[in-house]
Amino acid sequence: MSAYFIGLMSGTSLDGVDAVLVDFSGPRFRVCGEAFVDYPAALREDILALQTPAHNELDRSAQLANQLAQRYAQVVQQLLASCQLDASAVSAIVCHGQTIRHAPERGYTLQLGNLALLAELTGIDVIGDLRSRDVAAGGQGAPLVPAFHAHAFHDPSVSRLIVNIGGIANLTYLGRDGAVSGFDSGPGNMLLDAWIKLHCGQPYDADGAWSASGSVHPRLLQQLLATAYFDAPPPKSTGRDLFDLAWLQAQLHALGEPLRPADVQATLAELVAHSIVNAAQQFLPAVSAVYLCGGGARNRDLRQRLQQRWPQVGWHLTDELGLPLQQVEATAFAWLGYCFSRRQGANLPAVTGASGRRVLGALYPA
Repeated sequence: MSAYFIGLMSGTSLDGVDAVLVDFSGPRFRVCGEAFVDYPAALREDILALQTPAHNELDRSAQLANQLAQRYAQVVQQLLASCQLDASAVSAIVCHGQTIRHAPERGYTLQLGNLALLAELTGIDVIGDLRSRDVAAGGQGAPLVPAFHAHAFHDPSVSRLIVNIGGIANLTYLGRDGAVSGFDSGPGNMLLDAWIKLHCGQPYDADGAWSASGSVHPRLLQQLLATAYFDAPPPKSTGRDLFDLAWLQAQLHALGEPLRPADVQATLAELVAHSIVNAAQQFLPAVSAVYLCGGGARNRDLRQRLQQRWPQVGWHLTDELGLPLQQVEATAFAWLGYCFSRRQGANLPAVTGASGRRVLGALYPA
Protein backbone atom coordinates (compact mmCIF):
# COMPACT_ATOMS: atom_id res chain seq x y z
CA MET A 1 0.00 0.00 0.00
CA SER A 2 1.25 3.46 -0.92
CA ALA A 3 2.01 5.93 1.87
CA TYR A 4 0.38 8.78 -0.08
CA PHE A 5 -3.09 9.89 0.99
CA ILE A 6 -5.11 12.83 -0.34
CA GLY A 7 -7.19 14.68 2.24
CA LEU A 8 -10.23 16.68 1.09
CA MET A 9 -12.00 19.11 3.36
CA SER A 10 -15.05 21.21 2.52
CA GLY A 11 -16.31 22.82 5.70
CA THR A 12 -19.22 24.91 6.92
CA SER A 13 -17.70 28.10 5.51
CA LEU A 14 -18.75 26.83 2.04
CA ASP A 15 -15.86 28.59 0.31
CA GLY A 16 -14.67 25.49 -1.53
CA VAL A 17 -12.54 22.36 -1.22
CA ASP A 18 -9.06 22.22 0.31
CA ALA A 19 -6.90 19.30 -0.81
CA VAL A 20 -3.52 18.12 0.42
CA LEU A 21 -1.26 15.25 -0.59
CA VAL A 22 0.33 13.73 2.51
CA ASP A 23 3.16 11.20 2.76
CA PHE A 24 2.95 8.97 5.83
CA SER A 25 6.04 6.86 5.07
CA GLY A 26 8.27 8.51 7.67
CA PRO A 27 8.10 8.94 11.44
CA ARG A 28 6.29 12.25 10.87
CA PHE A 29 3.83 12.97 8.06
CA ARG A 30 4.92 15.27 5.24
CA VAL A 31 2.58 17.50 3.22
CA CYS A 32 3.78 17.24 -0.38
CA GLY A 33 1.34 19.63 -2.05
CA GLU A 34 -1.93 21.49 -1.75
CA ALA A 35 -4.74 22.66 -4.03
CA PHE A 36 -8.01 24.54 -3.69
CA VAL A 37 -11.14 24.69 -5.84
CA ASP A 38 -13.81 27.21 -4.91
CA TYR A 39 -17.54 26.69 -4.87
CA PRO A 40 -19.46 28.74 -7.43
CA ALA A 41 -22.28 30.83 -6.00
CA ALA A 42 -25.00 28.50 -7.33
CA LEU A 43 -23.43 25.49 -5.61
CA ARG A 44 -23.17 27.36 -2.31
CA GLU A 45 -26.82 28.34 -2.55
CA ASP A 46 -27.83 24.72 -3.24
CA ILE A 47 -25.91 23.57 -0.16
CA LEU A 48 -27.46 26.27 2.02
CA ALA A 49 -30.94 25.43 0.76
CA LEU A 50 -30.55 21.85 2.00
CA GLN A 51 -29.69 22.94 5.54
CA THR A 52 -33.39 23.13 6.36
CA PRO A 53 -36.30 20.83 5.42
CA ALA A 54 -37.84 21.64 2.05
CA HIS A 55 -39.55 20.11 -0.99
CA ASN A 56 -37.97 17.26 -2.99
CA GLU A 57 -34.99 16.87 -0.67
CA LEU A 58 -34.01 13.35 -1.76
CA ASP A 59 -33.55 14.20 -5.42
CA ARG A 60 -31.88 17.53 -4.67
CA SER A 61 -29.47 15.86 -2.24
CA ALA A 62 -28.52 13.19 -4.76
CA GLN A 63 -27.97 15.74 -7.52
CA LEU A 64 -25.89 17.91 -5.19
CA ALA A 65 -23.81 14.89 -4.13
CA ASN A 66 -22.98 14.30 -7.80
CA GLN A 67 -21.97 17.93 -8.30
CA LEU A 68 -19.74 17.77 -5.25
CA ALA A 69 -18.07 14.59 -6.51
CA GLN A 70 -17.26 16.40 -9.75
CA ARG A 71 -15.76 19.28 -7.77
CA TYR A 72 -13.76 16.90 -5.58
CA ALA A 73 -12.43 15.08 -8.64
CA GLN A 74 -11.39 18.42 -10.12
CA VAL A 75 -9.32 19.39 -7.09
CA VAL A 76 -7.72 15.92 -6.97
CA GLN A 77 -6.63 16.19 -10.59
CA GLN A 78 -5.29 19.68 -9.95
CA LEU A 79 -3.35 18.43 -6.92
CA LEU A 80 -1.88 15.44 -8.74
CA ALA A 81 -0.78 17.65 -11.64
CA SER A 82 0.92 20.14 -9.33
CA CYS A 83 2.75 17.32 -7.54
CA GLN A 84 3.57 15.54 -10.84
CA LEU A 85 2.17 12.32 -9.41
CA ASP A 86 0.12 9.60 -11.07
CA ALA A 87 -3.17 8.48 -9.52
CA SER A 88 -1.79 4.95 -9.18
CA ALA A 89 0.73 6.21 -6.60
CA VAL A 90 -2.01 7.29 -4.17
CA SER A 91 -3.36 4.86 -1.60
CA ALA A 92 -6.67 6.66 -1.08
CA ILE A 93 -8.58 9.91 -1.24
CA VAL A 94 -10.03 10.74 2.18
CA CYS A 95 -13.14 12.83 1.65
CA HIS A 96 -15.01 14.48 4.52
CA GLY A 97 -17.94 15.49 2.29
CA GLN A 98 -20.21 18.49 2.77
CA THR A 99 -22.19 18.54 5.99
CA ILE A 100 -25.83 19.42 5.43
CA ARG A 101 -27.30 18.12 8.71
CA HIS A 102 -25.61 17.37 12.01
CA ALA A 103 -27.97 15.87 14.59
CA PRO A 104 -26.09 13.47 16.87
CA GLU A 105 -28.82 13.91 19.48
CA ARG A 106 -31.11 12.18 16.97
CA GLY A 107 -28.49 9.60 16.04
CA TYR A 108 -27.16 10.85 12.72
CA THR A 109 -24.86 13.22 10.91
CA LEU A 110 -25.06 13.68 7.14
CA GLN A 111 -22.27 14.68 4.77
CA LEU A 112 -22.95 14.80 1.03
CA GLY A 113 -20.62 13.75 -1.78
CA ASN A 114 -21.08 10.79 -4.09
CA LEU A 115 -17.99 8.86 -3.05
CA ALA A 116 -18.62 5.99 -5.46
CA LEU A 117 -18.66 8.53 -8.29
CA LEU A 118 -15.49 10.14 -6.94
CA ALA A 119 -13.73 6.75 -7.04
CA GLU A 120 -14.99 6.26 -10.59
CA LEU A 121 -13.82 9.68 -11.76
CA THR A 122 -10.36 9.49 -10.21
CA GLY A 123 -9.50 5.80 -10.33
CA ILE A 124 -8.41 6.03 -6.68
CA ASP A 125 -9.88 4.30 -3.62
CA VAL A 126 -12.03 6.68 -1.56
CA ILE A 127 -12.49 6.66 2.20
CA GLY A 128 -15.43 8.66 3.51
CA ASP A 129 -18.34 8.74 5.96
CA LEU A 130 -15.88 9.47 8.76
CA ARG A 131 -18.31 10.67 11.42
CA SER A 132 -21.10 8.08 11.46
CA ARG A 133 -19.25 5.36 13.37
CA ASP A 134 -18.58 7.68 16.29
CA VAL A 135 -22.25 8.72 16.35
CA ALA A 136 -23.28 5.05 16.26
CA ALA A 137 -21.14 4.55 19.37
CA GLY A 138 -23.04 7.30 21.17
CA GLY A 139 -20.67 10.15 20.30
CA GLN A 140 -21.16 13.57 18.78
CA GLY A 141 -19.24 12.60 15.62
CA ALA A 142 -17.36 15.87 16.14
CA PRO A 143 -14.90 17.32 16.52
CA LEU A 144 -12.68 14.62 15.01
CA VAL A 145 -9.55 16.72 14.47
CA PRO A 146 -8.34 16.78 18.13
CA ALA A 147 -6.90 13.28 17.68
CA PHE A 148 -4.81 14.58 14.79
CA HIS A 149 -3.89 17.73 16.72
CA ALA A 150 -2.50 15.47 19.45
CA HIS A 151 -0.53 13.49 16.86
CA ALA A 152 0.85 16.58 15.14
CA PHE A 153 1.19 19.27 17.81
CA HIS A 154 1.69 17.68 21.23
CA ASP A 155 4.75 18.94 23.13
CA PRO A 156 5.69 17.32 26.47
CA SER A 157 7.17 20.61 27.68
CA VAL A 158 4.10 22.84 27.30
CA SER A 159 0.29 22.73 27.39
CA ARG A 160 -1.21 24.13 24.19
CA LEU A 161 -4.61 25.09 22.86
CA ILE A 162 -5.33 24.61 19.16
CA VAL A 163 -8.22 26.75 17.91
CA ASN A 164 -9.61 25.97 14.49
CA ILE A 165 -11.83 28.78 13.17
CA GLY A 166 -13.80 27.56 10.20
CA GLY A 167 -17.54 28.06 9.82
CA ILE A 168 -17.68 26.64 13.33
CA ALA A 169 -14.87 27.17 15.86
CA ASN A 170 -13.49 24.18 17.73
CA LEU A 171 -10.93 23.88 20.50
CA THR A 172 -8.36 21.20 21.28
CA TYR A 173 -6.50 21.13 24.58
CA LEU A 174 -3.14 19.36 24.43
CA GLY A 175 -1.73 18.88 27.91
CA ARG A 176 1.98 18.40 28.28
CA ASP A 177 1.14 15.17 30.16
CA GLY A 178 -0.61 13.84 27.03
CA ALA A 179 -4.16 14.71 28.10
CA VAL A 180 -6.41 15.69 25.18
CA SER A 181 -9.86 17.26 25.22
CA GLY A 182 -11.89 19.41 22.87
CA PHE A 183 -15.27 20.50 21.56
CA ASP A 184 -17.01 23.04 19.31
CA SER A 185 -17.13 26.43 21.04
CA GLY A 186 -19.76 27.91 18.71
CA PRO A 187 -19.86 29.90 15.47
CA GLY A 188 -16.65 30.88 13.72
CA ASN A 189 -16.85 32.47 10.27
CA MET A 190 -20.37 31.25 9.56
CA LEU A 191 -22.44 34.18 10.81
CA LEU A 192 -19.83 36.77 9.79
CA ASP A 193 -19.90 35.42 6.23
CA ALA A 194 -23.69 35.25 6.09
CA TRP A 195 -24.15 38.82 7.37
CA ILE A 196 -21.66 40.44 5.01
CA LYS A 197 -23.09 38.45 2.09
CA LEU A 198 -26.58 39.72 2.95
CA HIS A 199 -25.59 43.39 3.26
CA CYS A 200 -22.52 43.83 1.05
CA GLY A 201 -22.69 40.94 -1.40
CA GLN A 202 -19.22 39.78 -0.33
CA PRO A 203 -18.51 36.11 0.47
CA TYR A 204 -16.44 37.01 3.55
CA ASP A 205 -15.17 39.98 5.57
CA ALA A 206 -11.60 40.31 4.24
CA ASP A 207 -9.21 40.85 7.16
CA GLY A 208 -12.23 41.76 9.31
CA ALA A 209 -12.24 45.25 7.86
CA TRP A 210 -16.04 45.65 8.06
CA SER A 211 -16.32 44.34 11.61
CA ALA A 212 -13.46 46.63 12.63
CA SER A 213 -15.42 49.60 11.29
CA GLY A 214 -18.40 48.92 13.55
CA SER A 215 -19.05 49.11 17.28
CA VAL A 216 -20.06 46.22 19.51
CA HIS A 217 -23.65 46.44 20.76
CA PRO A 218 -23.41 45.20 24.39
CA ARG A 219 -27.07 44.22 24.79
CA LEU A 220 -27.09 42.23 21.54
CA LEU A 221 -23.86 40.50 22.55
CA GLN A 222 -25.29 39.46 25.90
CA GLN A 223 -28.47 38.26 24.23
CA LEU A 224 -26.51 36.11 21.78
CA LEU A 225 -24.33 34.71 24.55
CA ALA A 226 -27.47 33.72 26.49
CA THR A 227 -27.98 30.88 23.97
CA ALA A 228 -27.90 27.67 26.00
CA TYR A 229 -25.25 26.03 23.83
CA PHE A 230 -22.45 28.27 25.11
CA ASP A 231 -22.79 27.18 28.74
CA ALA A 232 -23.56 23.54 27.99
CA PRO A 233 -20.70 21.29 29.17
CA PRO A 234 -18.71 19.17 26.70
CA PRO A 235 -18.83 16.85 24.88
CA LYS A 236 -20.74 18.99 22.43
CA SER A 237 -20.79 19.93 18.77
CA THR A 238 -22.82 22.30 16.65
CA GLY A 239 -23.34 23.66 13.15
CA ARG A 240 -25.80 25.44 10.89
CA ASP A 241 -28.59 23.48 12.53
CA LEU A 242 -28.37 26.09 15.29
CA PHE A 243 -26.20 29.05 14.28
CA ASP A 244 -27.58 30.16 10.93
CA LEU A 245 -28.80 33.43 9.45
CA ALA A 246 -32.38 32.72 10.54
CA TRP A 247 -31.18 32.36 14.15
CA LEU A 248 -29.39 35.71 13.93
CA GLN A 249 -32.37 37.48 12.38
CA ALA A 250 -34.64 36.09 15.11
CA GLN A 251 -32.22 37.44 17.71
CA LEU A 252 -32.21 40.86 16.06
CA HIS A 253 -36.00 40.88 15.94
CA ALA A 254 -36.16 40.02 19.63
CA LEU A 255 -33.77 42.88 20.41
CA GLY A 256 -36.42 45.29 19.18
CA GLU A 257 -34.25 48.13 17.95
CA PRO A 258 -32.62 48.89 14.59
CA LEU A 259 -28.83 48.52 14.38
CA ARG A 260 -26.29 49.56 11.80
CA PRO A 261 -25.22 46.45 9.83
CA ALA A 262 -21.54 47.18 10.57
CA ASP A 263 -22.34 47.20 14.30
CA VAL A 264 -24.00 43.80 13.99
CA GLN A 265 -20.87 42.53 12.22
CA ALA A 266 -18.65 43.90 15.00
CA THR A 267 -20.90 42.23 17.59
CA LEU A 268 -20.70 38.91 15.73
CA ALA A 269 -16.90 39.11 15.69
CA GLU A 270 -16.94 39.80 19.41
CA LEU A 271 -19.29 36.84 19.89
CA VAL A 272 -16.76 34.55 18.20
CA ALA A 273 -13.88 35.87 20.30
CA HIS A 274 -15.85 35.83 23.56
CA SER A 275 -17.23 32.32 23.04
CA ILE A 276 -13.79 30.89 22.20
CA VAL A 277 -12.03 32.47 25.17
CA ASN A 278 -14.87 31.84 27.61
CA ALA A 279 -15.14 28.18 26.54
CA ALA A 280 -11.40 27.66 26.98
CA GLN A 281 -11.38 29.27 30.41
CA GLN A 282 -14.58 27.58 31.58
CA PHE A 283 -14.09 24.03 30.37
CA LEU A 284 -10.36 23.43 29.75
CA PRO A 285 -7.22 23.37 31.91
CA ALA A 286 -4.76 26.26 31.82
CA VAL A 287 -2.55 26.76 28.76
CA SER A 288 0.34 29.07 28.01
CA ALA A 289 0.10 29.17 24.21
CA VAL A 290 -2.76 29.22 21.70
CA TYR A 291 -2.30 28.28 18.04
CA LEU A 292 -4.88 29.34 15.46
CA CYS A 293 -5.74 27.58 12.21
CA GLY A 294 -8.57 27.62 9.66
CA GLY A 295 -9.75 30.45 7.45
CA GLY A 296 -10.80 32.63 10.39
CA ALA A 297 -7.21 32.78 11.59
CA ARG A 298 -6.55 35.15 8.68
CA ASN A 299 -9.07 37.65 10.05
CA ARG A 300 -6.91 40.37 11.63
CA ASP A 301 -9.77 41.99 13.51
CA LEU A 302 -10.82 38.66 15.00
CA ARG A 303 -7.25 37.87 16.07
CA GLN A 304 -7.00 41.25 17.81
CA ARG A 305 -10.29 40.66 19.65
CA LEU A 306 -9.03 37.27 20.85
CA GLN A 307 -5.77 38.76 22.08
CA GLN A 308 -7.59 41.58 23.87
CA ARG A 309 -9.90 39.13 25.63
CA TRP A 310 -7.07 36.84 26.73
CA PRO A 311 -3.78 38.77 26.87
CA GLN A 312 -2.20 36.38 29.41
CA VAL A 313 -1.44 33.70 26.80
CA GLY A 314 0.72 33.77 23.70
CA TRP A 315 -1.18 33.80 20.41
CA HIS A 316 0.33 32.09 17.35
CA LEU A 317 -0.53 30.42 14.04
CA THR A 318 0.00 26.70 13.41
CA ASP A 319 2.43 27.77 10.69
CA GLU A 320 4.93 28.12 13.55
CA LEU A 321 4.42 24.41 14.32
CA GLY A 322 5.22 23.40 10.74
CA LEU A 323 1.72 23.14 9.31
CA PRO A 324 0.15 26.17 7.56
CA LEU A 325 -3.19 27.22 8.98
CA GLN A 326 -5.17 26.38 5.83
CA GLN A 327 -3.73 22.85 5.56
CA VAL A 328 -4.57 21.59 9.04
CA GLU A 329 -8.08 20.21 8.53
CA ALA A 330 -7.43 18.57 5.17
CA THR A 331 -4.27 16.99 6.58
CA ALA A 332 -6.26 15.80 9.59
CA PHE A 333 -8.67 13.94 7.34
CA ALA A 334 -5.82 12.44 5.33
CA TRP A 335 -4.49 11.15 8.66
CA LEU A 336 -7.89 9.74 9.58
CA GLY A 337 -7.86 7.83 6.29
CA TYR A 338 -4.36 6.56 7.05
CA CYS A 339 -5.62 5.32 10.42
CA PHE A 340 -8.58 3.64 8.68
CA SER A 341 -6.19 1.82 6.31
CA ARG A 342 -4.42 0.41 9.37
CA ARG A 343 -7.74 -0.28 11.13
CA GLN A 344 -6.76 1.97 14.02
CA GLY A 345 -9.37 3.68 16.15
CA ALA A 346 -9.07 7.41 15.47
CA ASN A 347 -11.81 9.04 17.54
CA LEU A 348 -11.24 10.32 21.06
CA PRO A 349 -14.11 9.24 23.35
CA ALA A 350 -13.15 11.95 25.85
CA VAL A 351 -13.82 14.51 23.12
CA THR A 352 -16.84 13.14 21.28
CA GLY A 353 -18.52 11.20 24.09
CA ALA A 354 -18.45 7.88 22.19
CA SER A 355 -18.43 4.70 24.26
CA GLY A 356 -14.96 3.76 23.01
CA ARG A 357 -12.35 3.96 20.27
CA ARG A 358 -13.72 3.15 16.81
CA VAL A 359 -12.29 2.75 13.32
CA LEU A 360 -13.77 5.69 11.38
CA GLY A 361 -14.79 5.57 7.74
CA ALA A 362 -16.05 3.43 4.89
CA LEU A 363 -14.14 2.33 1.78
CA TYR A 364 -15.22 2.84 -1.84
CA PRO A 365 -12.72 0.87 -3.94
CA ALA A 366 -11.69 2.30 -7.32
